[in-house]
Amino acid sequence: MTQAVDSVDPVDPHALDALKRYFGYDSFRPGQSGIVSAILSGRDVLGVMPTGAGKSICYQIPAAMLPGVTIVISPLISLMRDQVDALNDVGLPAAFINTTQTPDEQDTVLAQTASGRIKLLYIAPERLETERFRNFANRVRISLVAVDEAHCVSQWGQDFRSSYLGIGEFIAHLPNRPTVAAFTATATERVRRDIVSILGLADPAITVTGFDRPNLYFDVINMPRRDKASWVASYIAAHPDESGIVYCATRKETEALAESINIAVRERRAAAGGGNVVPDGTVAVAYHGGMSAETREKAQRDFVTDRVPVVVATNAFGMGIDKSNVRFVIHHNMPESIEAYYQEAGRAGRDGEPSRCTLLWNESDIVTRRRLLDMDYDNDRLTQQEQDAVRASKHRLLNAMVGYCRTTDCLHEYMTRYFGEDGGVSRGDNGMCAGGCANCGQSIETTDVTDTARAISRCVHDVGASVGIGKIVKVLRGSKAQDIASLNPERMPTYGMLRDQSEAHIRDVLNQMVTDDLLEITEGRLPIVRFTHDSLKTASPDFHYEMKTIKRGRPSRVEGVSPRPLGSYTPENDGDEALFQKLRGVRFAIAQENKVPPYIVFSDKTLRDMTRVKPVDDEMFLSVNGVGASKLAKYGERFMQAIREFA
Repeated sequence: MTQAVDSVDPVDPHALDALKRYFGYDSFRPGQSGIVSAILSGRDVLGVMPTGAGKSICYQIPAAMLPGVTIVISPLISLMRDQVDALNDVGLPAAFINTTQTPDEQDTVLAQTASGRIKLLYIAPERLETERFRNFANRVRISLVAVDEAHCVSQWGQDFRSSYLGIGEFIAHLPNRPTVAAFTATATERVRRDIVSILGLADPAITVTGFDRPNLYFDVINMPRRDKASWVASYIAAHPDESGIVYCATRKETEALAESINIAVRERRAAAGGGNVVPDGTVAVAYHGGMSAETREKAQRDFVTDRVPVVVATNAFGMGIDKSNVRFVIHHNMPESIEAYYQEAGRAGRDGEPSRCTLLWNESDIVTRRRLLDMDYDNDRLTQQEQDAVRASKHRLLNAMVGYCRTTDCLHEYMTRYFGEDGGVSRGDNGMCAGGCANCGQSIETTDVTDTARAISRCVHDVGASVGIGKIVKVLRGSKAQDIASLNPERMPTYGMLRDQSEAHIRDVLNQMVTDDLLEITEGRLPIVRFTHDSLKTASPDFHYEMKTIKRGRPSRVEGVSPRPLGSYTPENDGDEALFQKLRGVRFAIAQENKVPPYIVFSDKTLRDMTRVKPVDDEMFLSVNGVGASKLAKYGERFMQAIREFA
C-alpha cells in the first residue's frame, strides 16, 4: 500500500520557486516534493509523516499555486489562529471560520473567500455539517481539500472522532470533486486502509516517509508515584531556558503538579539567582478539558507566546500544536497507546533541534489506564458490537504501550517497528541510535521468573479465573485480607506460594505475562485475569520465562539532556551562543508587537542558521534557511541591525 512518490515524480520547478519565495527553503524534505507533484497533477494523496517532517508544506504549496481555494479540515479550533497567522506572515492569504467568531465575522470571511482573496480556509470537521457552509461550498471553486490529523477518521486509531466520518460524504456531494489530500503522523496499516476507504480517496498516491525522529532522545524511567513531582520540578529547574510540555493522565493531576512545580522551581531559582520566570512567578500553567474556554485559551496563549515556559496538561492539549521550540516533553503517567505517545512526545523538537522525551511510569499507571479505558464508551454512530470491538482494540493498544515501558530494545526501534517499519532507525558509527535513547548502550539484567510465572498461572486456575490482579497477589502472598475470605484461599495449593516475594514483583511478572499474551485482563468495571490460548505454555515441563531490565542509576536523580543527536547544531563558540540569545530577544520583541507566537516570526532553527551566516545585507539574509521574501521585508532590517551591533 506504500508508494514512494518522490521516486517517480520529478521536482516541480514552480513548486520549488514557491517554496523559496514563501518559506525560504531551497529544497523539499523527503516525501514532500512527490506529494506536492501528485496534488498539482490532480491526484489524491495520503501522507504519513512524523511530526515536524513538514506535512503542512505539502498542501500549502499547492494551495498557493492552484486556482480557487483550499479547504483545510483541522480538528482543534485553538490551533487555527496560529496556523493562519503563520501563513499570512509569509504572504499566503489564509483565514479560518470557527465558533470564536460572530456570525458577521464569519460572513466577512466567506465573502473574502468567495471573491478569491483567501487561498486557504481552515475549518473544523463539524462545520461541514452546517447548511450554511454547504451552500457556500457549492458556489465557490474548491481545488483542494486537505484533511489534517486524518487518523481521527478510524475507529481503530487512538483519536477517533465521529465528526470525521462526515468528511467523505461532504466531498462526494460537491458539484465538482476537488483533489483530496489526507495527512497524519500516526497510522498503522489498518488505519491507513480506513482513511482511504472512509474519506473516499481515489487511487491515492500513498507516501510513508518513515517514523523515526532522530533529533529526539527517548527516556523511560520506572519511578514510584511519590517521586514523580520532585523529579519533574528538578528537571524544569535545571533547564531554565527551555520550553516544555508535561502530560498527566487526569485533570486533578495537572493542577496539583503545576502548583508543585511552581513552588519548587520558584524556591530553587530564587536560591540560584533567577531564571526564566515571568513577573508573577509562574513557571507552569495547567490545561485540561474541565477548565473554562477562556482559561484554556489563556493557558495556551501564555505557553505558545513563551510568556510561560511549561504547560502541564491532559491529552486535551496540543493535537497538531505548531510551537516549534518545545525542547522537552515529559509524561508524568503512561499514555494509553504507542500512537498517543508518539504524537504527544513528537511535539518536542518540531524545528529539528535536539530535544528530550521522558516517560515516567509505574505499575499503578497500568491499573489507572485500564480503568480509564473501561469507562463508558458510547458512540451513536457505532453498534454495540462495534463499540465492544473498539474497546477491545484499545486494550491491545495499551498492551503495546506497556511493552514499550518494559522493553530492553532500542526505544526508537520499538516505536518504528510498531508502525510496521523495520530498519528505519538512523544509527551512528557506534551502532547506537542517532537520537539516543535510555536503552542503547546500557547493561541488561536478565532475571529467571519461571517459577513465579507458573505460580501465577496456577493461582488463576485455583480462583477459577474469576478475580483481578489484586486478589491473585493476595492469595499468592498468603494474605488474611477479608476481601478474599469468600474464596477460601487456605484450601488452594497456591495459597502463600509466593509469600517471600514482594507484591510489586508479582504484579510486575503478571503484567509482563499479559504483555506477552500468556494471560489477559478482561474489560469492564472489575477487570478479571483470565487465560489465553498461550497460557498452556506455562504448564509445559520445558517452560522457561525471563524478564529483562535495564540496569539504571537511581531514578530520582535528574540527568542532563543526552549528547546531541548526530548532525545537530552545536555552537562553535560562546559568541555564537550569545548572538543566538540576542536574536531570540529581537524575535520576542517583534512577536509581542505583532501579538503572535515567537516561532511564527522565526524558528529556533532559523535563528541558529542566522547565527552561523551573520547576514548584514538582503542577499545574505535570504540565504538563511527559513527566510522568504515576505519575512525579509518585515523583519530583515531589525535582525541585521542586531547582528551589526553584536559584531
